Amino acid sequence: MEERFLVTGAATGASNNFIQSLRAGDRCLFIVGCHDDRFVLKKSMADRNCLLPGATHPDFLEGLSRVVTTERIDLLIPTSDADVRLASTLRDEIPCRVFLPRPTVVALCQDKYELTSFLHARGIPAPLTYPVPDLDGVEDTFRRLAPRERLWCRIRTGAGPAAAIPVDNPEQAASWIRYWCEMRGVPATAFTLSEYLPGRDFACQSLWKDGQLILIKTSERLSYFGGRTRPSGVSSIGALHKTICDPRVVEVSAAAVRALGESVSGAFSVDLKEDVGGTPCVTEINVGRFLSGTPIFDLTGTHNMAVTYVRLALGKAVDIKDAYDVAADYYMVRDLDTLPGVFHADEFFEGVEDALR
Repeated sequence: MEERFLVTGAATGASNNFIQSLRAGDRCLFIVGCHDDRFVLKKSMADRNCLLPGATHPDFLEGLSRVVTTERIDLLIPTSDADVRLASTLRDEIPCRVFLPRPTVVALCQDKYELTSFLHARGIPAPLTYPVPDLDGVEDTFRRLAPRERLWCRIRTGAGPAAAIPVDNPEQAASWIRYWCEMRGVPATAFTLSEYLPGRDFACQSLWKDGQLILIKTSERLSYFGGRTRPSGVSSIGALHKTICDPRVVEVSAAAVRALGESVSGAFSVDLKEDVGGTPCVTEINVGRFLSGTPIFDLTGTHNMAVTYVRLALGKAVDIKDAYDVAADYYMVRDLDTLPGVFHADEFFEGVEDALR
């Protein structure tokens, strides 16, 4: 019987990359895409596409349920934080499977301050972080993080380094927060200040079933898409990724996910940066979904993570002897308006003439 999946956020980079990964692993799957914007939806790579009302529309659940029933969907796959939160909350009302942690775990992971505080309190490496009570409290918050000379200022919710910037003094932080308050309507209480992590930047994607680690892969972000134009200098979207073998990253990532509960299931994509001592620290967990750069994990190594995810979600057996699946020296190159390219290091010398040789 043909397996059928509904992928949310169809035509976004995250959903198209995930669909590309699924097809690379199993071309027999039937994929339906959905979105609430018909213009965006037109670029979807799914086999069939459905226009849904927005998530806040009173008929959203009816429209979603109709698509699931009509298209005989086996599994709903969310591709954004908002979709994960919504699907986890509505799981009992959606007439198909979802493979997601419980809503309390989703809520914890989607609040960067609550998550880092939770992990820090349990001895899991994470940046020491404090919330900003108000603009007048920025200086006091700086003192709490002394003697660190540089801090990281960012919004506590949302994907990527939203409104993130390194700051060297309270005046810089207060000015940055004030700008977002006045120009973007973001309250000062939405911000946090934390220790600045200057080291390497890692992405770790993992799959879990009933508290058991099934599959985990690691990569390092070497450069950032749009990094030069951002005040932070970084982005959660790497322009150049490299597969790595680093048991430290696996150990910290797995400990962070295990701390969330004894029976967690689903996808947990962990971002980490090294502190001044070189220890990988968890900066966020993208819970319930794959990273937008998932091709570097799906198209390298022994196991395709996207296909493994749907097999786990459908209750099928997977034969994985070593959860840490390492493929050395693969790179992923990304740019605007192109699909990511995944290449082995040796391939960069093929078909390219060096003008200076």
